[in-house]
Amino acid sequence: MSYIAITGAGTGLGAALAKQYAANGHTIYLLGRTEDRLLTIKREIEEKAGEASVVICDVTDPSSVEEAMTQMPKLDVLINNAGLGIFGPVQELTTTDINQMLNTNVKGTIYMTQTALPLLTESGGRILNIISTAGLRGKVNESVYCASKFAQRGFTESLQKELENTSVSVTAVYMGGMNTPFWDGSEHVDNPTKLKDPATVAQIIFDQDDGRQEIKVPK
Repeated sequence: MSYIAITGAGTGLGAALAKQYAANGHTIYLLGRTEDRLLTIKREIEEKAGEASVVICDVTDPSSVEEAMTQMPKLDVLINNAGLGIFGPVQELTTTDINQMLNTNVKGTIYMTQTALPLLTESGGRILNIISTAGLRGKVNESVYCASKFAQRGFTESLQKELENTSVSVTAVYMGGMNTPFWDGSEHVDNPTKLKDPATVAQIIFDQDDGRQEIKVPK
């Protein structure tokens, strides 16, 4: 049994990953800002005899991240899943839009990783950064979102080199869009129901989570 911390665990892929790992006997720390959503996922996990605890955490706030870490005395795997996408022509994006994406997708991943590394080093653990295909190529109306994901990819690849002689492994995870609340309020995707189910993606990630440097989910 391992202790798994998942950011953005209240909905979408984060929730699906939490259920997947819990179903396989692991204890889950559900991290996020919205307690009601996290409690719902906790209840669903416990209804199937899994173990999970709720940890309120804003990944964009270093003090919140540090406080969250005090609630996780053991840690084997950190899954940096929290992400935010705001789409449209670059000239229409506001300063708030830009800051929110960079703060969540880039700084959030960095803050969580920095703070978790002592525990992961102790356990010989793993880091999985959920990057998406937006970290592999540019896309129309996704300029800043892709910029944030390219940054996350650069951080991940550099971390792999930085930690290659340590007990900690780092995995970059690339997948396409999924049918999740990520698209709520956005017209960027015409019909999200045609996209992959997050439970399917979570299964693929779980099956390949063995410390390899890269996981690519087929389209």
